[in-house]
Amino acid sequence: MAKTKPGKKDLDSYTIKGTNKVVRPGDCVLMRPSDSDKPPYVARVEKIEADHRNNVKVRVRWYYRPEESMGGRRQFHGAKELFLSDHYDVQSAHTIEGKCIVHSFKNYTKLENVGAEDYFCRFEYKAATGGFTPDRVAVYCKCEMPYNPDDLMVQCEGCKDWFHPSCMGMTIEEAKKLEHFLCSDCSSDDDTKRSLNSFPVSPSLDTKLEPKRRKR
Repeated sequence: MAKTKPGKKDLDSYTIKGTNKVVRPGDCVLMRPSDSDKPPYVARVEKIEADHRNNVKVRVRWYYRPEESMGGRRQFHGAKELFLSDHYDVQSAHTIEGKCIVHSFKNYTKLENVGAEDYFCRFEYKAATGGFTPDRVAVYCKCEMPYNPDDLMVQCEGCKDWFHPSCMGMTIEEAKKLEHFLCSDCSSDDDTKRSLNSFPVSPSLDTKLEPKRRKR
């Protein structure tokens, strides 16, 4: 970590103006954008320091939203998904609007309820090249797409893979009523009639269950 310059001192915390919320290094924060029409920026605070005039600055590591990345937003990106970038900055602490939580992907899928301040991150992002780490993730369904935690999926009792109801020719409402499900590859003509009556639902927005990984 860079040493604090002469005349500056490291701070253990900063209280957001007009609130009683305390920010410490390692916390994730919402920062006011220059364009008021845009949503707040999300960043992780790396360091807090004050100069001799007591002006407080924060060194931050930015999170990018999918639409801010080179590839843009894709079908499997969740509404609350962020990428941890290698883009660092120093900003006035006055631009901090609030605190938020950036969960791991696994922990996010287990949340009972997703609040306004809940986000998740499963990729690190190189701002200069547009590269991602990891560069591969597990895929599901016959559409072979990575898991979007906002989408309801159903699990086949045969192959244990997860499927989008729309890819199986069903509506979400139909899928929610089913107790058992066999995908087209696992079902025979005899099984088809039975599978149309039944189906387990998961993962849903209510339960946030994480599907089991299928090795590629």
